Amino acid sequence: MSDPRPIGVFDSGMGGLTVMRALMARLPNESFLYLGDTARLPYGTKSADTVRRYALQAAQALVARGVKAVVIACNTASVSLPAVRETLAPLPVIGVIEPGAQAALAVAPEGPVGVIATEGTVKGGAYRAAIRAAGGETVPIAQQACPLFVPMAEEGLVNGPIVEAVVRRYLDPLLATVPKPKALLLGCTHYPVLKAAIAKVVGSDVTLVDSAVAAANAVAKLVDERGLVNSNGAGHRSVRFLATDAPDRFANVGEIFLGQPIDPGAVELIDLQ
Repeated sequence: MSDPRPIGVFDSGMGGLTVMRALMARLPNESFLYLGDTARLPYGTKSADTVRRYALQAAQALVARGVKAVVIACNTASVSLPAVRETLAPLPVIGVIEPGAQAALAVAPEGPVGVIATEGTVKGGAYRAAIRAAGGETVPIAQQACPLFVPMAEEGLVNGPIVEAVVRRYLDPLLATVPKPKALLLGCTHYPVLKAAIAKVVGSDVTLVDSAVAAANAVAKLVDERGLVNSNGAGHRSVRFLATDAPDRFANVGEIFLGQPIDPGAVELIDLQ
């Protein structure tokens, strides 16, 4: 049996397109439907209850359009994962934090593990909790918030001396911890576009762990185990986009994260209210 239904992906904005990019590379036969809740971003400044409500609305909008699985491509929205899973059951739902934590432990099972993320994600301790839950109870963990990484990424400022200076400003203290991290987890969906600059600063003795790639691998395993693979999709898959505000800006800025042009005419404007 082949299941041609799309995989649904949602985020508060466009950063989750790095997850979509990894998914498209990992699952070349699958179709995708991406929803960016651009009218209500950022989620990081909202209460947990509000984020759960927004995430449920986004997930249900994807379900209404016939998706076969939902990927929460937003670290902040990870707080909503249990509620979304319960509401959409038996439809499979996966987030980015659990796969990222597991991938970091696979690289450095004894640690230390460094985590860079937004201030909200660091304060919430989601990655620390996920690493502990994945078997890293005694693994040393050092976290660092990198507030300027998101605006730099959205401006397309991903390399050069300014970027390197900002990366060093945030990462030098993290790299100076004793013992030095062996794995560095990119705990925000915006950060993969800065991967080259980050790698230059941390050096070859620190392995970068991309939560977007880890999530894509987890989704690939899930659709295979659930019998949801689209075995007839080669050359026929569709990739569609939904946005709750400013579809033209979504297309323009989204190209930075998706790594390929987005036709503004392919971005449908929807209302989640």
